[in-house]
Amino acid sequence: MKVLPGRKKAVGDGGAPEVRRKKLPTQKKGVRQRFLLFRDRTSDAVSAKGVRARFLNLQRKLHLTRTGQIAIVAAVIPWVIARVVAGNALYIFAYGTAALVITSYLLAPKNLKLKGERLGLRPRAHEGDRMDVEVQLVAERGVSTFILEERVPERLGTTVKVPISKLRRGSTVSHTYGLRCTRRGVYDIGPLVAVTNDPLGLTQRETVLAEKFEMLVHPRIEFVSDRPLTRRYEDPPIRPPFSRPWPSGLEFYGMREYKPGDELRRIVWRASARMGKLMVREAEEGITDHITIILDTDRGSHSQDGDHSESFEMGVRAAASLGVRHLRDGYEIRCETNNGPLTRELRGSTAQLSLLDSFARVEMARVPLSKVISRLITDPRRDAHNILITPKLLAADAAQLRLLLNKGVSILVVALIWDEANTETLSVATALGCQVAGVHPGQDLATALYHDIGAGSR
Repeated sequence: MKVLPGRKKAVGDGGAPEVRRKKLPTQKKGVRQRFLLFRDRTSDAVSAKGVRARFLNLQRKLHLTRTGQIAIVAAVIPWVIARVVAGNALYIFAYGTAALVITSYLLAPKNLKLKGERLGLRPRAHEGDRMDVEVQLVAERGVSTFILEERVPERLGTTVKVPISKLRRGSTVSHTYGLRCTRRGVYDIGPLVAVTNDPLGLTQRETVLAEKFEMLVHPRIEFVSDRPLTRRYEDPPIRPPFSRPWPSGLEFYGMREYKPGDELRRIVWRASARMGKLMVREAEEGITDHITIILDTDRGSHSQDGDHSESFEMGVRAAASLGVRHLRDGYEIRCETNNGPLTRELRGSTAQLSLLDSFARVEMARVPLSKVISRLITDPRRDAHNILITPKLLAADAAQLRLLLNKGVSILVVALIWDEANTETLSVATALGCQVAGVHPGQDLATALYHDIGAGSR
């Protein structure tokens, strides 16, 4: 049996059918995303900050000072040399040094009878706030020669270390230090510990006086303006290409030419006879009370400055400011990110705390913007005003955004311009017909939204 070119070999031809499987674009894209995620984790792990943090954690777990680490090295190296050359004297020196370190660890004081308390530390703060924290110690019995240590994240300040020579039973000592909330995020302050050393200074023991305290730093809020619409076709009221106008409104706005799909009861017959063509009555569009804020969290789109992204922080600040403004005005807010929904539906000024807590915890990820736009396209809701905050709008994202616009919804694109090469986002969003606002890092957010809003629809 002859097999024609381009035909798969049948089972009856004497062999198994040859099936050539091609890798789908989605599979290639998934492999690329996993590779980028692995690269990000590797770069974070080998960075100077990550190495230093792991070294400090290991040092605390081993309970060794720098002198103790040198003593361990001084015990290991002679042992290795003795293993190679079979020197008994070096074995004795290595074992003696190790025994000295173990004895020092057993002699170090532990479980100090102290009670610690923090005053002035709040669970939530705003970006730019300053706190004065007071630490109070009460001795249940006499202690001497220890260091009071409060571990503070680098973005809030430096680790507090207070040496205390002697503390009698029942006496109280206090110390005040300051915290500066320079950047939003979630921070663990503490634990508050009392560190004691052995007489030789080789090891150290820690007594926990107060556990870790979680503090949320909310992004800075600015008073911004926004005009929620039911859809982008407002002035003049043009019919969307693939959707029916929603809502119809109640007050008379004007008349326009009949288009297929319009209701016959909206035809104005007198005006049609006078104009020589069918004319329908158009009512004013209503104003929606549903707002969807979309924050682009793709790490590859934002600026990179170590572990800090200036464009991403500006985007979080813009999303939080718009969300708070609409909550105060009585709208229903829903926040979306590339990974998935950031918040549930929120309404009322009392929901501001939950909204700001969510924006304090949000972080960048390796998920493209197309994921969240695809979810919005499949969402049956069309009566929401959408605010897209992104630094980069690719061709594929613009194509999906066109499908979302064809549903007749209103879209405001807030373009985060952190580089001259990213100015094309403004032109792409304007060509689609969206409302557009360009924001530079460090620029006044209220001024940027007030002057540029509506540029795409005018």
